[in-house]
Amino acid sequence: MKHPNIATIAAIMSFTCAGLSLGAAVYPDGRPSATLRLEAKDQGVVLKHGDGPSQCDILGAREALIFEEKGVYHLFYDGAGPKGWLACLAISKDLKTWEKKGPILDFGKPGESDSAAACSPWVYFDGKEWHMFYLGTPNASGAPDLVPSFPYLTLKARSKSLAGPWIKQPDVIPFRTKPKTYYADTASPGHIVKQGDEYLMFFSASMKRTLGIARTKDLNGPWAIDPQPIVPPEEQIENSSLYFEPSNKTWFLFTNHIGLDVDGGEEYTDAVWVYWSKDLNRWDAKNKAVVLDGKNCTWSKKCLGMPSVIVVGKRLAIFYDAPGGFPASQEGNGMERDIGLAWLELPLSPPKQ
Repeated sequence: MKHPNIATIAAIMSFTCAGLSLGAAVYPDGRPSATLRLEAKDQGVVLKHGDGPSQCDILGAREALIFEEKGVYHLFYDGAGPKGWLACLAISKDLKTWEKKGPILDFGKPGESDSAAACSPWVYFDGKEWHMFYLGTPNASGAPDLVPSFPYLTLKARSKSLAGPWIKQPDVIPFRTKPKTYYADTASPGHIVKQGDEYLMFFSASMKRTLGIARTKDLNGPWAIDPQPIVPPEEQIENSSLYFEPSNKTWFLFTNHIGLDVDGGEEYTDAVWVYWSKDLNRWDAKNKAVVLDGKNCTWSKKCLGMPSVIVVGKRLAIFYDAPGGFPASQEGNGMERDIGLAWLELPLSPPKQ
């Protein structure tokens, strides 16, 4: 597989400092770039793959999802193990020392929707119990990687506590992929926000990659999907994590962007982007910025994956995955990833246009 030099992947224009900067990556197929920067300060790797219980993450740890319960941080991540990918759990009280608990879900039986993978869990607490929406698929690539493949489906589980045990609810079908729509190939879970008496989930969708909104008033019932995504599929984004800034009443949606090698060959996760809006139901693709990429990540200069955010004191913690590797041209595209942590100071304000 051919890898170009990182300098040729993104022709970076001039930019200013102080975390609010101008810059743009140029992609060979003309997909949109983020011309602004809202730069996070990278702390580096906080959770390495390879030493999880029963080899659960021996081949990689990715798609970090951070939540908190009773002063304990719960980090869910996709562990790539010898039989495939499962949602795993690590816990910490200080975001520094992590105790790996191993998988919190298991594979479904042959023929079931999660027989090849059960991963990428988003959770929501309704005041009485935790609701989990996770990615399931009956398909995966060949060994040893066993990467989950289409269709990506949203499945349901529940628990009295974040640490589990989690009980699958196969009778609950939140939503499914639908031919000839923007979610024809994938309809996988994302961040959940309650607005009035309605729940909104910002789920990942593709033919091309984008985010859509699914809606329900019953977390154990079906969801209705908006007919159009929040931004055009040409944006090439997937996964969502939201933060509401009370000082300016602005929503910030963090997501990972899919880049393209300069020769138009390989696609890969190349940056964490953020979009902002005053209205959860209306998003403008022009209002976006780069948060973390090869310019400000300290250990991975080409690939950076899915972000998940949580408020810690007066800062916003951003968890993400990446393969690392130097030089950048030697970075892989998906396996052997570790979990990193970066920070943004609060309160957040959109960068100036």
